[in-house]
Amino acid sequence: MKKKPTMNRRQFLSYTAVAGGIAALGVPQVLLSSCGEGGGKSKGKALRKPGEYYLPDLTDKAIEGKALKAGLVGCGDRGQGALDNLLEGADNVQITALGDLFPDRLNKVRTWLAERGHNVPDENCFIGFDAYKKVMDTDIDMVLCCTPPVFRSEEFKYATEKGKHSFLEKPIAVDSDGYRTIMATAKQASAKNLNVITGTQRHHQRSYLEAFKGIQDGMIGEITGGNVYWNQSQLWFRTKQKDWTDMEWMIRDWVNWKWLAGDHIVEQHVHNIDVFLWFTGLRPVKATGVGSRQRRVTGDAYDNFSVDFEFENGIHMHSMCRQIDGCSHKIGEFVQGTLGSWEGDGDYSVIKDLDGNILWQYDREGEEKYHSQFNPYVLEHVNWVNHIRRGEEPINQAEDCAVSSMAGIMGREAAYTGQTTTWDETSAAPMKFLPDNPELKNMDMSKFTVPVPGTGK
Repeated sequence: MKKKPTMNRRQFLSYTAVAGGIAALGVPQVLLSSCGEGGGKSKGKALRKPGEYYLPDLTDKAIEGKALKAGLVGCGDRGQGALDNLLEGADNVQITALGDLFPDRLNKVRTWLAERGHNVPDENCFIGFDAYKKVMDTDIDMVLCCTPPVFRSEEFKYATEKGKHSFLEKPIAVDSDGYRTIMATAKQASAKNLNVITGTQRHHQRSYLEAFKGIQDGMIGEITGGNVYWNQSQLWFRTKQKDWTDMEWMIRDWVNWKWLAGDHIVEQHVHNIDVFLWFTGLRPVKATGVGSRQRRVTGDAYDNFSVDFEFENGIHMHSMCRQIDGCSHKIGEFVQGTLGSWEGDGDYSVIKDLDGNILWQYDREGEEKYHSQFNPYVLEHVNWVNHIRRGEEPINQAEDCAVSSMAGIMGREAAYTGQTTTWDETSAAPMKFLPDNPELKNMDMSKFTVPVPGTGK
């Protein structure tokens, strides 16, 4: 799954004109300061050479090709959004099967699809905990898995058994058992030449891809550490209705329950953790963290975490995430190197030298001369369909996303317990959140408690 980065003529000329030795980078250019004022600072040794890492060929729309049938498992807002992204990114794709636990959600998406010319027949609409199997038993080519994350590993396993190409919304594991299942299934999917895309959309965001190329080419030198953030307001929640069982309430309110979502360091902050792991090519070996619950009103999850991750080569990354109203927002990543640093958040993507001079920044306006599609949620589906239709070496993001999810799990457990966790111990732990035979029934809710680390007096 190796592709050489591409570079258009405008990018080549801009780099040869002003940066000389970094012409091979192929990053859209460049707001110069230090190169002009500091006498032409040299880049460091490349971390990875072109061809040693994967770069998607991001066409604005998927290439034309064979007609494809797609199914959706999980008809919530994210599932509907993923369908919308797929249909915007590719023509000649028909949505032919839907599955969800709740009829109201399935019917909402079904009506929405009908308005767009995709009439899903009754016999291909499935309700229940086994709906994912029934969707995948139809003659679809590809499946979008967008249920609460605890179900992801079993969905991926069955999709792979059935030979379906998978889109797996992040995170793809919330516990150690799910992580191990994903890792084993990913190898099976590769053996079957199946294409697997995950919802870590920064891997398909033009601004991040250009920065990634620059960092791999040595622009900030060796990576020595970094910080990642997702601090925002409280997420949505659902108040329990009289006709809902405890299980139905939890699943409708899933983002607030750790067994369903993995807590927000896994469910949401996985994006930022994933970027650092992607840029460095490393995985953490230890985590020490704190966290608490201050404002959340449903569920048993925390609403803030602060975790120190130590990596294989001894460098550290600080991870911070919060979901509380009335607090400052900060979302993005910062990577420090021996020669400079990079900071990113959406289209903001900037590389600076050690004096704070800008060496490069992403030029969205300049790129609009050559591209019309910049939504990474759409571009990940464009790339997915391109791989399916070209029939070349498949893309499989499952292992990388599983590692990032596992890193979040390790950080969560460090905060929950107050202990330093290790990768080896946590990834091998007998931790399984998914019940063997889930039912929409009332539960012993006393089992769902907010973790308290350490010991009291």
